[in-house]
Amino acid sequence: MQAAVCKSLIGPDGIVIEDLPVPEPGPGEARVRVKAIGINFLDTLITRGKYQHKPEPPFSPGAEIAGEIDKLGDGVERFSPGQRICAYLGWGGAREYVIVREEQLIPLPEAVSYEVAAGINVTYGTAIHGFKERGRLQAGETVAVLGAAGGAGLAAVEVAKRLGARVIAVASTPEKLDVCRQHGADLLLNYTTTDLKQGLRDLTGGRGVDVIYDCVGGDYSEPALRSIAPMGRFLVVGFAAGQIPRIPLNLVLLKSCDVVGVLMGQSALRNPRRHRENIETVLKWVAAGELRPHTHAALPLTDTGEAIRMLDRREATGKVIITV
Repeated sequence: MQAAVCKSLIGPDGIVIEDLPVPEPGPGEARVRVKAIGINFLDTLITRGKYQHKPEPPFSPGAEIAGEIDKLGDGVERFSPGQRICAYLGWGGAREYVIVREEQLIPLPEAVSYEVAAGINVTYGTAIHGFKERGRLQAGETVAVLGAAGGAGLAAVEVAKRLGARVIAVASTPEKLDVCRQHGADLLLNYTTTDLKQGLRDLTGGRGVDVIYDCVGGDYSEPALRSIAPMGRFLVVGFAAGQIPRIPLNLVLLKSCDVVGVLMGQSALRNPRRHRENIETVLKWVAAGELRPHTHAALPLTDTGEAIRMLDRREATGKVIITV
């Protein structure tokens, strides 16, 4: 089988295409014929040894996949060969066949394509976990999404709308903000032309934002936190700006707010049943046409390195997908 393999921790330039033996499933496992792989910001980090999980080379990037079950190991009872599925793996998905534990397999509705399904687990899984379980989002509250035009941000915009929130999309260009508007954002804020703290206050009539979904970090986290409403929740999702901010804790005290970490990957591994239920909810929304996941680009497996470079260059709006 073909596989995109990270041979050295230098980023996408360290990825080569190799022929590897087709793996055999063990007890409680399934072999999946991969049809599509979702590429995420975490792949820019894991291929440099900078992610919280640090697999030793050689390994394949690709935290999420969609495909069909090819072969079952002993004891797998809830699935059958030929069944369409998607799954969160953490890494290792960028290859023609992967081994997946039964509890990680999520049935895929016929109405959802492999390309769309491959981009659901990480971004939409993080958003629904973050808003429901970490942010305690209530219908009618106001959400601000930082980095709203990227894959994680657009998913957050859509999920927050489905949960009944009023959504402010924060991004860096009019073109990116227009994509956010098309995906349901109620209000738009360009942080390159408007002061972020004052802009969020103005858009909420001075009250502040109930829930901030921060995919960016860097210099944007503190001014966003300063705009939060009393008893608000600041969700720490990622650091696409490249810097981890240092937040003055007196702000948390003065705002009487929560600063909450959102690490979907660990949650999915600790509680695969809850993760599966969250993803099944999202897949139902997609199948019904209530969510419209946006794919920026779909590239072949041989271009896995270039897919990661697209995220390095911050040029993607929505998801970057690898097709097999």
